[in-house]
Amino acid sequence: MTSAGASPQQLAPPQPLLRRLRSQRSRRRGTLTTTGCVLLALVLQGHRWIPNTPGHLGSLIETLLPWTALALPVLLTTALLRRSPVAAWACVLPIAIWLAAFGPMLTDKASPGGDLTVVSHNVNQNNPDPRGTARSLIASKADVLALEELSPDTAPAYERALASSYPYHFYDGTVGLWSTYPLRDARAVPIMPWTRAMRATVDTPKGPLAVYVVHLASVRVRPDGFTTLARNDSLDRLVAHLHGEKVQRVIVMGDFNGALDDRALRPLTTRMTSAQSTAGKGFGLTWPSSFPVVRIDQILLKGVKATSAWNLPPTTSDHIPVAARIHLGREKNTAVRQQGAARRSGL
Repeated sequence: MTSAGASPQQLAPPQPLLRRLRSQRSRRRGTLTTTGCVLLALVLQGHRWIPNTPGHLGSLIETLLPWTALALPVLLTTALLRRSPVAAWACVLPIAIWLAAFGPMLTDKASPGGDLTVVSHNVNQNNPDPRGTARSLIASKADVLALEELSPDTAPAYERALASSYPYHFYDGTVGLWSTYPLRDARAVPIMPWTRAMRATVDTPKGPLAVYVVHLASVRVRPDGFTTLARNDSLDRLVAHLHGEKVQRVIVMGDFNGALDDRALRPLTTRMTSAQSTAGKGFGLTWPSSFPVVRIDQILLKGVKATSAWNLPPTTSDHIPVAARIHLGREKNTAVRQQGAARRSGL
């Protein structure tokens, strides 16, 4: 009921008050979306400062960091539906940071050339078809082939299937190396109580190449966190052995049970380059093969350069094989000797 003599227009709130109320509601509409954008930007930009305790949370976030892209269209769509200019502009920040961090990975960085092809594959100890897997790997025409997760039952099957294509090989425990070039100084590398790493010198036409085949300890995501202690310990032992490597050109390949963004792998990744990162296209995800969500199979290089890198077609393993074309160049000592000889001859 209205008071006598008062019109509805006289009882309505003043127009300036209505505009202020609408403005406040508009700002509140985008608050949650804006907060989400800012938090995502902080994770993308500052993930190195996320503490690794409890539960190795920092390592877990870094392992899955590329998948933060899934949140970007959700946040942007929400901002547009809420008609919040502030939230829409806030979305630009995480989008820009993600593109700066991962955009270069999406481009094709391959170049022609290369001296030999290397392939690494975790063949899965429970692989139901080792012969079929071996045939797929032979079809890659790799010059050097690294296998991980061999077992006493499957290793002889791979040995027989690969013999005609790879006359030189060495395996110990769960890891092995097959090559079209002669191998020497092949031995197990003790990174765990049982053999999960080895090294050998490959005598290529352009000189020696040290190749390490590794399978770091497994990790698990459990209610108490990301269990990485055993993997990190095996990595530390591997790095210690690499420090003593005398050959100048080195390839380390295998199943690292970790993404290269994981801070725990920095003792290795700060000294070596990734074939996929420098010469591949895309993230090259490898596990699980049915729906890959992370690249844990790596080819890392020192003293050599990748000209291209790619994933091979899936086999009956739960990992996807990885490959790279490698340019060996010349050894530094060889170049120095040649320069010295040229000076002595007056050239």
